[in-house]
Amino acid sequence: MTRPNLRTIADRTCYVLLDFDGPVCSIFANYPAPSVATELRRLLVDQGVTLPDHIQIEADPLAVLRFTVTLNQPTITRRIDDALRAAEVTAAATAQPTPYAREVIVTAHQTGRRVAIVSNNSAEAVRTYLTARRLTDYVHPIIGRTHGQPDQMKPNPAPVLAALRELHADPEQCILVGDSESDVEAAQAARVTAIGYANKRGKRTRLAKAEAIIGSMAELATALAREEP
Repeated sequence: MTRPNLRTIADRTCYVLLDFDGPVCSIFANYPAPSVATELRRLLVDQGVTLPDHIQIEADPLAVLRFTVTLNQPTITRRIDDALRAAEVTAAATAQPTPYAREVIVTAHQTGRRVAIVSNNSAEAVRTYLTARRLTDYVHPIIGRTHGQPDQMKPNPAPVLAALRELHADPEQCILVGDSESDVEAAQAARVTAIGYANKRGKRTRLAKAEAIIGSMAELATALAREEP
């Protein structure tokens, strides 16, 4: 696959959409995701839910939340979502910043671009993190998952489309930076350029369908900062 040059993409970009967990920070760095997933499973068992084998060993709390849709019991889904949101807010307070993420956000702002967060995490968790890092003035809107509707999370393009509406943005002038296949799928379904953040072994392969791939947010910060000759 021949990809356009990152600088070429940056030159046409007016709106920078960022996934949260990965490109901006590691939200569960000090409150491990597997521990949160275990807590959610306990809540489900307390509600009388029989867990399939794959959920009993699932380490991703978002995957546990997605599972609840199969139960066709919206009350349980909302309860698990509430518990996950509370855990995410707690985790966000001690999240580990992604190197050069701040530089991407500030550089985009300083060069006249708009920055938005589009996340499968809760908006409350994102706000908690941005407030602690004094970044709230640089980011708007914040699109988190729709409460009680995990089927609306990426790879569903709904949150990306919601950001475009709030920004009044042309998709062709937007990028979405994400570190998962679901980010790439959601971006492309919304006709937004996907930039894969491949910060771990194996991610370049999983993100191969993205229009561009970076190994460090520093690459994007540099591309956004460069001025026309």
